[in-house]
Amino acid sequence: MANVSVKPLADRVLVEPAAAESKTVGGIIIPDTAKEKPQKGTVVAVGPGKKDEPLMVKEGDQVLYGKYSGTEISVDGKDYLIMRESDILAII
Repeated sequence: MANVSVKPLADRVLVEPAAAESKTVGGIIIPDTAKEKPQKGTVVAVGPGKKDEPLMVKEGDQVLYGKYSGTEISVDGKDYLIMRESDILAII
C-alpha cells in the first residue's frame, strides 16, 4: 500500500486511480489524447468519518466512482483523487 503524507478529513477518502487502458480488447492501441479517465481505483487513505456515520470503505479497497468525482491532487509526483465517500459508487 502506498504510504502518503495526506490524511483525509471527515468522510473523505484518497483514491489512486487505475491506469487508463492503452489497448482495446481487439488489440487496437489507444492514443493518449483519446484515453478516457478511469472510473476505478484503489483507496489509499481514509478519514475518520463523521460522528454518526462510520466509513464503509477501507484502505486497499478497489472502488468505482463517478466520472467527474473528486479533486485531483499530486503528492510526491503521484496523482490521486480526494473525494467524499458518497462519491464512491461501489466496492469491487
